[in-house]
Amino acid sequence: MDIPDSLPAQLYLLCHDPRRRRVVTNHRSPYLLQAAALTELLLRGRIADDGGRVRVVRDDPVGDPVLDDVLLRIAGSRPHRWRHWISRDGRATARAVLDALESGGWVRVERRRTLLLFTRSEVRVRDARVPKRLATRVSGALTGPLSRVGEQQAALVALAAAGEVRTALPKAKLGAYEERVARLTERSGRAAPELRKAIRNLHASAGG
Repeated sequence: MDIPDSLPAQLYLLCHDPRRRRVVTNHRSPYLLQAAALTELLLRGRIADDGGRVRVVRDDPVGDPVLDDVLLRIAGSRPHRWRHWISRDGRATARAVLDALESGGWVRVERRRTLLLFTRSEVRVRDARVPKRLATRVSGALTGPLSRVGEQQAALVALAAAGEVRTALPKAKLGAYEERVARLTERSGRAAPELRKAIRNLHASAGG
């Protein structure tokens, strides 16, 4: 099985923890996936940056239900800044990404009842080679020739760094390649830097 085409799906699978054998998400994940959707729409020429605001360039469907839903929401609203869209409707985007990955056979969702009769869901990757290939893409972007790094690959690293995806970029690795991450982020549009600010605000509101 190859890797999915879109950044939201790739970022979701990149959150796979091989030691725990499941995808690990947290309160930052909706912001991450929303920023990934925005970046993918930017790369596909559907939106653009207009003085710090998101502007729709083309509103014809992409053919990806997750991306098309985000694009429809942006097209139906007045112009807003990137951080507004990163912070808005992220949970809906996260659910849509998971649904698409489940229906496409990339993951399976295991729902279990606890002793208190609450249902807990765990997301298992059907083919562990997929997140490994994505991790290889990240490593290649950090260590290989910069001229060979594609735009989507650069964005994958930039978003993983900004969204604190520790399964792909632990702190030690991030520190070792800080300059390269910065250069990749410069190529990835406004969503990744604004995601970083949104995550910092989350930390501040939670007391660190």
